[in-house]
Amino acid sequence: MNRHYSSTISNAFGAFASKAFSKPIQNIINNSYVKLMKLDMSEFQDPKEYTTLNKLFTRSLTTPREINSDEKVIISPVDALVTDYGQIVNGKAYQIKGMEYSIYELFGENHAESAKFVEGGQFVNLYLSPKDYHRYHMPHKLRVESMTHIPGKLYPVNFPLLKNKKNLFIENERVIIDCEDENGDTYIIVLVGALNVGKMVITFEESINTNSNLQEPKHYIYDDLWLEKGELFGWFEMGSTILLFSEKDTFMPKLSINQKVKFAEPIGKIK
Repeated sequence: MNRHYSSTISNAFGAFASKAFSKPIQNIINNSYVKLMKLDMSEFQDPKEYTTLNKLFTRSLTTPREINSDEKVIISPVDALVTDYGQIVNGKAYQIKGMEYSIYELFGENHAESAKFVEGGQFVNLYLSPKDYHRYHMPHKLRVESMTHIPGKLYPVNFPLLKNKKNLFIENERVIIDCEDENGDTYIIVLVGALNVGKMVITFEESINTNSNLQEPKHYIYDDLWLEKGELFGWFEMGSTILLFSEKDTFMPKLSINQKVKFAEPIGKIK
């Protein structure tokens, strides 16, 4: 089976971004990227400290951000733009206003039961641009019950395609993370791949290998895997999108569309 052109482009870009050039050349590449994308490097190392462009993309914070200790506060898992949020109705959510899709198709057959659990609940779409901090953290203390890696295409997830490409999230490669909190309420986190996202890394599952030759979904089940609020669980190797879904009458978002949020900032509360 031939790979989609978006995967081929992303692989080529990933190979370039992962290559360590001589220090003078790498400094030029890194500094050019910082200036081009207008990166705010105040919380990170100097650009010259990163030995590849990919290490610059996946940079860690030099000083940890403070995590809100209130158990009822949900925090943003990423630095991102809120492209849409709202209520899940009749199994539908929106990739952007006016462009609905089926969460059953997004989640896949391994998470069909969870799609029922989040009916009437909330969805939040968080878009990470190429200039954003690319690491993702837990928005709440959650137990990971299962996870599915679903192969797919790697279309860009920018505004033109969000507005015009039907089922963009469903066609793209994605990782579905099925969780519950200490009250037994369901939360689903979906990592969506995109053009030039060479990899989506999951720290607790090293066998996940995105943008690969995988043809069929691969499912993982966990017994007692708890992750704390604010805990790092991976990173995109370029900007992309995270989708959050919650069970009815649990999460009350406090957001606005096109709002810029940062990891660790409150984005709502549990009822």
